[in-house]
Amino acid sequence: MDDQRIHDVAEEWEIRGTTTPFQGRVTGVRTEEVRMPDGGWARRDYQTHPGSVSVLALDDQQRVLIVRQYRHPVRQRLWELPAGLLDVPGENPLHAAQRELYEEAHCRAGTWRVLVDFYTSPGGTDEALRLFLATDLADAEGDRYAAHGEELEIETARVPLAELVRLIHAGELHNPTLITGTLALHAALTSPGGLGALRSSEAPWPARPFS
Repeated sequence: MDDQRIHDVAEEWEIRGTTTPFQGRVTGVRTEEVRMPDGGWARRDYQTHPGSVSVLALDDQQRVLIVRQYRHPVRQRLWELPAGLLDVPGENPLHAAQRELYEEAHCRAGTWRVLVDFYTSPGGTDEALRLFLATDLADAEGDRYAAHGEELEIETARVPLAELVRLIHAGELHNPTLITGTLALHAALTSPGGLGALRSSEAPWPARPFS
C-alpha cells in the first residue's frame, strides 16, 4: 500500500441494456443492468446530470459569501455557496461560475482558482461539480440580475471562515457544497503550500471536458 498511488481511476463495467424511464428539462433517470464481479447482473438506477459549478468567494476579511434559498426536496431554507448548472454543452466552467457569482450575489472576483472537484453523490447520480475559490472581490457593474423562482427570495451574508467551520461541526449547516468548500479552504490555508498549491482556474476536468 505504501508504494501505491492513491487516486481515482476511470473504469466501466459491462452493461446489458440501458433505458431512460424519465427525462426532465435538465436531469433524467437512467436504468442499466451491470455485470457484477460474481458474474451476475444487477440493476442500477441513477440520475443523469449535466454537471455543476460553485463558487467559494472569500473577501479580504476572511469572510465567505453565502446565499440562502428554499430547497423543496428537503423542505428547508439552506445556506449555500453560489452555484449553478452547466446546462450549455462544453461550456467553460470558469465562465459559468463567474456568471453565477454575478447572478446570485452581484459580485465579481479578480482571482480564481480551482478549490476542489467532486461527485455530489456518486452512488445515485453522475453529477460532477467543480468548486472555485474566488478572491479579490468587488461589486459587479451594471444592473442586478432579474431573479426568478426560488431565487426571488434569495438572501446573502458574509460569514468568517472560522465561524462556518464551527457551524458545520455543530450540525447547523447541511449543504454538501458549502461543507466541502469550507473544509477544503480551511485545509488549504493551514497546509504548507497554502493557496498557492491550488490548481489553475483553467485546470483540466476529465469529468466534464470543456473547450
